[in-house]
Amino acid sequence: MNSPHDAVPGSATPRATDWITTPLTEDLLRGALDLERTEHGVLPHRLPARARAQCADGQLAMAESQPSGVRLVFRTRATAVELDTLRTKMVYEGAPARPDGLYDLRVNGRPAGQASVTGGNALVVDMATGSTEMRPGPVGTVRFPGLPDGVKEVEVWLPHNEITQLVALRTDAPVEAVPQGGRRVWLHHGSSISQGSNAASPTTTWPALAASLGGVELINLGLGGSALLDPFTARALRDTPADLISVKIGINVVNADLMRLRAFTPAVHGFLDTIREGHPTAPLLVVSPILCPIHEDTPGPSAPDFSDLSAGKLQFRAAGDPAERAAGKLTLHVIRDELARVVKQRTADDPNLHYLDGRDLYGEADFAELPLPDRLHPDAATHRRIGERFAELAFAASGPFGASGPGGLSSGPPCLR
Repeated sequence: MNSPHDAVPGSATPRATDWITTPLTEDLLRGALDLERTEHGVLPHRLPARARAQCADGQLAMAESQPSGVRLVFRTRATAVELDTLRTKMVYEGAPARPDGLYDLRVNGRPAGQASVTGGNALVVDMATGSTEMRPGPVGTVRFPGLPDGVKEVEVWLPHNEITQLVALRTDAPVEAVPQGGRRVWLHHGSSISQGSNAASPTTTWPALAASLGGVELINLGLGGSALLDPFTARALRDTPADLISVKIGINVVNADLMRLRAFTPAVHGFLDTIREGHPTAPLLVVSPILCPIHEDTPGPSAPDFSDLSAGKLQFRAAGDPAERAAGKLTLHVIRDELARVVKQRTADDPNLHYLDGRDLYGEADFAELPLPDRLHPDAATHRRIGERFAELAFAASGPFGASGPGGLSSGPPCLR
């Protein structure tokens, strides 16, 4: 990591004496529900500590601490911003190297640059055995020089796919927090597809794109591999102030082979009941899975397919038996039908509950044009399409999120957002 004290006259980086270090506090962060103090700095979490304490699953721990949708937001005259971070990057044994996570800079709401960091920890995963190894590394620095002069609102979106400890924020002019308000808050929960999977950058995950098009503030609880109708996730949604709420349910329940239809239906009811305890009248949109041909009629679990690994391709296959549907095993077709039925039943008493078939976001024609590269996750172009489609369907004047103007936050205790 280069030090700011290495700056030279005439360079884009200010002299050491020009830097102002601002404490990394909750009022500068949006999109996180908790902020953990670590030996290096602070670690944003997308689930509160109480929820994290109720599940020891490593996949969940990794996903919720990857800061999808989390961003630093501040007002400043600064023309240069530096952020020291300690990342933890996933490395899959035998698979092609994953690209470095990106930081997206926005100035007054417009894209203004991208950067990444070096160093950091590596979490090495052997997908064949499930074993992991942590290899420690140094703190790195992401730099954004050459910002326009004058007072402006700056957003630094953290990588959606790398655990990111925030160590220090430096600018060449003072920083002040931007008060919340003026835009409705959209709280979304889903799987790795909602977290960002193979999106190009943190502001181009489909929820981030949809939020930008819809003019709302995003809190993204997309949790890779962990959209499993967990009660602690429902309570986190219940307790987080929001104006608009959506839950995308299905693909993880199938690819984890977690439950049968008998358990799925009451779990969906319970999940929605818990959300409604904190948000009794907020628009609540239930979204079924996008098209995924391997699991449309074949149950889970999903399993890695290493047959093309030598060519740099890691793919997935459905390892279940279609004959087991008779015993209640779940497929995406079964889940869509049941979610539509549950929502229709509940709308008799809940007029603000809505349903969206995920195939309206990505269906057969889309798959023919933009197939899922690993058979499970959309690529960057598909994220853009899904985000645009969601904005058209949900935020249109006639859509479930179509009411214009800021609304009062629904009940719930204060949180870091």
